[in-house]
Amino acid sequence: MSAVNAVSGQVNFIQIDDSTVAIQLTGNWDHGATIKQAEQVLTELDTSKNPSHVLLQAHDLGSWDSRLPAYLLRIIDYCQSHDIEVDASGLPEGVQALLKLARAVPERAGARRTEQKKSTLGQIGKTVLKGLKDAKGLIAFIGEAVLATITLVRGKARFRTVDMFLCIQDAGPAALPIVTLISLLVGLILAFVGAVQLAMFGAQIYIADLVGLGTVREMGALMTAVIMSGRTGAAYAAQLGTMNVNSEIDALRTMGISPMEFLVLPRMLALILMMPLLCLYADLMGILGGAMVTVSAFDVSLIQYYNETQKAVDLADFSIGLFKSLVFATLIATAGCMRGMQCGRSASAVGDAATAAVVNSIVYIVVADSVITLICDRLGI
Repeated sequence: MSAVNAVSGQVNFIQIDDSTVAIQLTGNWDHGATIKQAEQVLTELDTSKNPSHVLLQAHDLGSWDSRLPAYLLRIIDYCQSHDIEVDASGLPEGVQALLKLARAVPERAGARRTEQKKSTLGQIGKTVLKGLKDAKGLIAFIGEAVLATITLVRGKARFRTVDMFLCIQDAGPAALPIVTLISLLVGLILAFVGAVQLAMFGAQIYIADLVGLGTVREMGALMTAVIMSGRTGAAYAAQLGTMNVNSEIDALRTMGISPMEFLVLPRMLALILMMPLLCLYADLMGILGGAMVTVSAFDVSLIQYYNETQKAVDLADFSIGLFKSLVFATLIATAGCMRGMQCGRSASAVGDAATAAVVNSIVYIVVADSVITLICDRLGI
């Protein structure tokens, strides 16, 4: 007889005869008990004289929890894989019931996840197929949005006006604090970056040109778009994704109401209407941020800064920034609403949709900004 001792429990391995082995469990097997690993018992069972019958006994068992059935299942699985008959009649009735319940339904084939190493070519193919699927979904969404817009122009779009005003409130006035902070800081940064070089030549007055043109043509619209992609685009994806999880979008289709008209169109219109106004406000805040640095740190008066900004920035520069903001608003609304409509049916899918909306929005913004800047450079605008 050999024993495997533990602090709170004990496992006794008894060789009754050449074909029969008894495994006796004693002591406490509850939470906090320190018990030897089942592999030690399996090792002794493997090194014994090839038994064909195993008796499981627990006559002096104290308190126990789920650790005991899990421990016994390891032994039973081993015995079944080695064609050894197991007799569990010596166990308490509660343990026997749990073991029968655990073995009542066999494990479904393929239920366990197995890590399969994919080849590089397979990963490339999967990425290409995913990209094609996303492109197909984007084209389909754009087509549905165009049809909904045509329906709106014809005066037959079905959505509540109050929903549109709520979206305007959320995408416009509610975004002013964060737009104010970011635009002021960007104007400060542009002024400091330009001042380092311009101060070497005594040309501090041209900080106004740098900040004015950089903010109006580029940074105002770009930073506002990035803010709105993380704030409003993600919110659109989360809202529509949650509606999809709760089957609200399916309910609208069942009632004959187009989700594109009722849900997507008000959000897209609200963002398209508010983005140019936010862009103008961001331009003003950026110029004020540059003025704070120039007037306080360099020998330039506020009147001089204002006059130089007025000479450097004209209506064409404002028009380019406003045009970019309109394009960015369309892209942000498209990415957010599309990911929300394509969302799955789980909570994690809603989070994935919000993340994908932000990522896609920023990618679309950067690509569109580069294309528009190149076109303006070629046209000499």
